Amino acid sequence: SSSAPPSQRLCHPLAPRPPRWQRAVRAGGAMPIIEQEVKLDFKDVLIRPKRSSISSRAQVSVERTFTFPNSKQTWSGVPIIAANMDTIGTFEVAETLARRKCITAVHKHYTLEDWKTWASGPGREVLPYVAVSTGILPRDMDKLEDILKAIPGLKMICIDVANGYSEAFVQCIRDCRKRWPSTTIMAGNVVTREMTEELIFSGADIIKVGIGPGSVCTTRKQTGVGYPQLSAVLECADAAHGLGGRIISDGGCTCPGDVCKAFGAGADFVMLGGMLAGHDECGGEVVEEAGDFFKVFYGMSSDTAMKKHAGGVAEYRSSEGKTVKVPYRGPIDETIRDILGGVRSACTYVGAGELRELSKRMTFVRVTQQLNTVFTESTKVNPTKCVPPDAKRARVDDAAERGVDSSAQ
Repeated sequence: SSSAPPSQRLCHPLAPRPPRWQRAVRAGGAMPIIEQEVKLDFKDVLIRPKRSSISSRAQVSVERTFTFPNSKQTWSGVPIIAANMDTIGTFEVAETLARRKCITAVHKHYTLEDWKTWASGPGREVLPYVAVSTGILPRDMDKLEDILKAIPGLKMICIDVANGYSEAFVQCIRDCRKRWPSTTIMAGNVVTREMTEELIFSGADIIKVGIGPGSVCTTRKQTGVGYPQLSAVLECADAAHGLGGRIISDGGCTCPGDVCKAFGAGADFVMLGGMLAGHDECGGEVVEEAGDFFKVFYGMSSDTAMKKHAGGVAEYRSSEGKTVKVPYRGPIDETIRDILGGVRSACTYVGAGELRELSKRMTFVRVTQQLNTVFTESTKVNPTKCVPPDAKRARVDDAAERGVDSSAQ
């Protein structure tokens, strides 16, 4: 009968069956969706070279100037950001990176007194290249307010959560925009167009893009959640730029070439953690094992970080980060110089005289192999073993006590 509800009407026996997902919906349950389009990571592509009139890397400018859509602030500098991890986003790293006009997202575990002491001393000239990191809890907001009130020279904040898709996170951005209307807000992390747009509409200026690609992040292993980083950058950059916003490619870079690909895909900034680990300016002590020197590096959702800052891993959650020992690498400035050298070189290969032109001149080539690994995986930065200055002095002193000629060491 035509008056019967659709689920009870009889179909003609020869009528085609509806698709399986329609039958599932009619039965009261929605089927999972599979996106068939292939998504790409940095390892899946190379940059295609193009005719270039640039005769030297020295001709390439890696500086950018941005005016942000919500804060209306203008910033100029080199768009590399040290990650807001407590071993990376340190005051010491900020001092060094600022000399090259790079940003440091200083980690959230410094106290108000730490900030006051640093900002009135060595950090006084560094503040234009510093973002204050914060969580979204009420106590985080109170601490952030105290820091911004005490140090008016701070113009950027980084609101950082693992899952940028929560309503509480979006509401926090709206509240921050109301409280600090002229402060530039970085916020994340997300990996999709619609959430990039949502965060910009809510008051963010720069969106952190990346879920799971970090070197000490285990979110993909623990949860199965993530998105290949190159595709995430391509899609989120397109969404953000349409609204006048900016994005940070956060995570997934293993070498300077990956940084170049991130910029080429449309990232306005690239945030680095693992690539900056193990240096003098990083947090933590140098440890020696069998004559080799290391620094400990860990994810901020690792059990190491949670034990240090929260007393342990809460009963209702699991660790989504790992702890590793990184070979000691000496001063961080050499690594930054090497990364920027790679970016300049990439620009010359495609004819981009300025970093802002790189994405406009970019063509990616799908590949099945990146590097020739006959001898070793590529690791250009500080390939020789570094020994901390204190360790060198200790060895010389020991040799002197034993009556050994230290010049032979």
